[in-house]
Amino acid sequence: MATAKRARLELVSADETAPRRGGRPLAKGQQTKAAIVDAALGLAAHIGLEGLSIGAVAELTGMSKSGVFAHFGSRDELQISVVREYHRRFEEEVFYPAMREPRGLPRLRALFANWMRRTSAEIDSGCIYISGAVEFDDRPGPVREALAESVNIWQAAMVRAIVQAREEGHLRADIDEQQVAFNIHGLILALHYEARFLRRPGAIERALAGFDDVLARYGASSAG
Repeated sequence: MATAKRARLELVSADETAPRRGGRPLAKGQQTKAAIVDAALGLAAHIGLEGLSIGAVAELTGMSKSGVFAHFGSRDELQISVVREYHRRFEEEVFYPAMREPRGLPRLRALFANWMRRTSAEIDSGCIYISGAVEFDDRPGPVREALAESVNIWQAAMVRAIVQAREEGHLRADIDEQQVAFNIHGLILALHYEARFLRRPGAIERALAGFDDVLARYGASSAG
């Protein structure tokens, strides 16, 4: 299988190129674990977190089950590692670039634009946050807790950006920041549903128009 061959090559490459996290080279065991998580994340994007198992990832990477198990110890820990890696990449692609923009509406626009860009790229694969919510919404446990924590962190960042936009006078002083964040999140969920499930053309454009409608409704210029 081509995917498995590619994953095995990435495992070899990980040992040779010594990838870094936070500017520090990873030890060999950490390199292998990072490569396994990378392969597992790609698999989860297509089949969901629930489809992940030690055996499935072992087959994908060309490793033994015991070799994969040695890095995680349980299926839950494998799934949690995938959630954390997804969150880390989400922050790198969506959150941190937006922080370079000025406080207020420029930063809020950048957050949404980056979020839209990532969601658009995931239309053919899948969003771990959205698919994971469907799989684990009624299933208590550590995987659900890790998913909810990641989503809550992201939503809190969006709420902070909305509050800052209000403080800068870009949004009305009487807005409910939670309601604004709810409306914005709803646009992303609608985009994913219409573009990925229903395959309706123009979903991205409608989501962008919806964001402009939110700003028009809550913008400081509409206070009258």
